[in-house]
Amino acid sequence: MPTSFEQDSNPTGKWGMVIDQDLCMGCQACVTACAMENNVAFVGEEDAGYGRGMAWIRIERFWNGTYPAVSTGYQPMLCQQCGHAPCEPVCPVYASVHSESEQTNVQVYNRCVGTRYCANNCPYQVREFNWRDFVRPATFDNQLNPDVTVRRRGIMEKCTFCIQRIRRVEDEAHSENRSVRDGEVQPACAQACPAYAITFGRIDDPNSAVSQLADSSRNYKMLDELGTLPRVTYLKGGASHGGSG
Repeated sequence: MPTSFEQDSNPTGKWGMVIDQDLCMGCQACVTACAMENNVAFVGEEDAGYGRGMAWIRIERFWNGTYPAVSTGYQPMLCQQCGHAPCEPVCPVYASVHSESEQTNVQVYNRCVGTRYCANNCPYQVREFNWRDFVRPATFDNQLNPDVTVRRRGIMEKCTFCIQRIRRVEDEAHSENRSVRDGEVQPACAQACPAYAITFGRIDDPNSAVSQLADSSRNYKMLDELGTLPRVTYLKGGASHGGSG
């Protein structure tokens, strides 16, 4: 089977992720770690009831079988960092753009005017609109990550593959006159996963762990038929872990 990333004609300088659904147990440690790392606000029960959630990654649940032989499967869903991203051409102010160096979907917050066109055009529904200027208690001041901006009301937010961590490691490697080592960059979700279900690395390195995992016969891309060229590859789980997307 060809590698899951082979469909992209120019994979140089690209980062990707593999999520093994056979290992994911739905604990949501990745959701919490992402919120802490990226200063994602917790909206509370009332806003969540109106569908105004802010999580950059969510856990989809699948139910298989019939009662009483019912099993549950889980699928972490985050920005797929599409090579041909539907969110980019519809933004009237070019706030949703493609990074030339990392080849990821970048959200430029100080350009965004909150039209939500990008969210409407995203088939994965992974972009969140910031409805409020959330006020954190003073005791939470030290919780904020100084490497990540605190977003204002009225803009779109989404997963960035923890771009601040990528930049930090790239700068350290450059100062030491070397290349970034495989596994040296870990987004918060991968670092926090107790089951090691999330693997992150360079797609353009055939020897990287993420490239080798993507060669698995279990690989698939979410809504691959749309031609968005996602950078996230899923590995199908067993009979109890949902379908192939």
